[in-house]
Amino acid sequence: MLADIALFLAAAVISVPISKRLGLGSVLGYLFAGIAIGPWGFGLISNVERIYHFSEFGVVLLLFVIGLELQLSRLWHLRSQVFGLGGAQVLLSSLALSGVAMYFKLTASAAIVAGFGLAMSSTAFVLQMLAERKELPDRHGRAAFAILLFQDLAVIPFLALLPLLGAHGVKPEEGGILVGAVKPILALVLVVISGRYLLRPVFRILATTEMPEVFTAAALLTVTGTALAMESVGLSMSLGAFLAGVILADSEYRHELQADIEPFKGLLLGLFFIAVGMSANLGIVIAQPLQVLGVVSLLIAVKAAILYFIGRVAKLPRESARSLAFAMPQGGEFAFVLFGVATAIGVIGHGLQDFLVVVVTASMVATPPLYALISSFKKKSSEAPVYDEVVAAENAVILAGFGPFGQIVGRMLRVKKIPFTVLEKDAKQVDFVRQFGNTIFYSDAGRLEVLRAARVDKARFFVLAISDVEQSMRVAQVVRRHFPNLRIFACARDRQHAMRLMDLGIVDIFRRAYGSSLDVTAQLLRALGDDDARVARDIERFRQFDQDTLQRQHAIYRDEKALIQSAKDVSRELEQLFEADEAVGDTTGGEEIEPKKRGRASV
Repeated sequence: MLADIALFLAAAVISVPISKRLGLGSVLGYLFAGIAIGPWGFGLISNVERIYHFSEFGVVLLLFVIGLELQLSRLWHLRSQVFGLGGAQVLLSSLALSGVAMYFKLTASAAIVAGFGLAMSSTAFVLQMLAERKELPDRHGRAAFAILLFQDLAVIPFLALLPLLGAHGVKPEEGGILVGAVKPILALVLVVISGRYLLRPVFRILATTEMPEVFTAAALLTVTGTALAMESVGLSMSLGAFLAGVILADSEYRHELQADIEPFKGLLLGLFFIAVGMSANLGIVIAQPLQVLGVVSLLIAVKAAILYFIGRVAKLPRESARSLAFAMPQGGEFAFVLFGVATAIGVIGHGLQDFLVVVVTASMVATPPLYALISSFKKKSSEAPVYDEVVAAENAVILAGFGPFGQIVGRMLRVKKIPFTVLEKDAKQVDFVRQFGNTIFYSDAGRLEVLRAARVDKARFFVLAISDVEQSMRVAQVVRRHFPNLRIFACARDRQHAMRLMDLGIVDIFRRAYGSSLDVTAQLLRALGDDDARVARDIERFRQFDQDTLQRQHAIYRDEKALIQSAKDVSRELEQLFEADEAVGDTTGGEEIEPKKRGRASV
């Protein structure tokens, strides 16, 4: 076993950097590594099936980590994409591919299984590929995630119905259908209740032990236990792990869990891709090269066309729809399980199973270079350097993020001779700023060890000037949790970002570009004829009213309908406030009446 581990690590260390250097991504590197050491390569590994089943746990960990990054409120907002885009993709792709299978003389049952199995895309491949390119937050990345989530959900009823397509059919026992439907529901309810009322107290107790290895073991046990519970009732292990992650996404231990799981996820996911490469039956490719090439090309063409079509119908920009189409045209890991079950119950033969598995594997191999090809117009980023070792003095001010906003703060502090420490995650920004002689550390302020190295425990103020909303929230949560007495001055990208920061108890929040927008408004009002005193009074009144509104709306900002109604009420209230002020001005005579001639703007 130790020799096998060394072999896997060596194959990955050699193949993945080469693939990355060629711009093909790490996934293709893992696949080629698996092909090279597998039965059809140098034959260094023979027991592929055992390794494949073990490596599937990497996909489970991947879904758990993704779940940790999705609060229930965000997941609820994705519901239209999950059931709209996801449902359309599964339905249209299944129908189209089943029709193609029947054209090639497959029986109706075999065609349905083949069509549905090939309609599934690879969760591991797509998410890993988009994450490497930092495209998961993009519109096509969010759409891809929604579709993949629906595919995991669609697996459940299809697996339940699959025995009915068997060669001899299946007559369920009396009450069997009811029991089969109730068990998964009870399992899901149990996971939700356990995650909300049991796991948090357990993690709180374990955190007090201050033994990181025990906390890591508990994190792995959470994922493993949830996956086993889901599998025992016929549900997807990855779906159970995803649900557990979503439940814990709002907990105070979210970042510790993610940090503990991440190394295991990366290694096992790489092993999964290697196992997929090893499982490819190249004998079929050698014996039927044209047939394999033709079916793989047809699969990619059909799924890409359907994905592009539903992307455009969903009003995705043309570029986003194209990226979605070429990110998900491959078959998925679920197909391996589905075709195996279908063979066992006599729906398809062993020969067709082997051929379909090869087609799915080949489509996986083809996806990264195809996606790289359509993304080739984008400027390729250079290899990211390793983070700096932060060795900072005990400065009173820590500045996280050194973009335009942070630089203004830093310039004023330097002029006032106030020492400060800068932490910036963008390597290009660090290199640019250093050209002007500024001291700045290339580090991730969201990592606790970085904050401790920066002597945050000795600081008095923490300026959060990170423009990316999710990264800003991650840093804010870590700082608030581990340094609760540190005063934070936070820059919010927009109103929603400000309210999320308020959820953490941060009081000193400044909205990016908010002040400058009021400055522009003031200049415009002066140009329109208002005097300086009136402009200053109106701007200050608006600023105070808006700040009060922000505090009021903070209590309801997660309720979309209530927030929309509040915005309408506030708009009328603000209008009435200014009309009352102008009425008072009219009674005093003078030039105050002039602005009323401008008319009312439509907002």
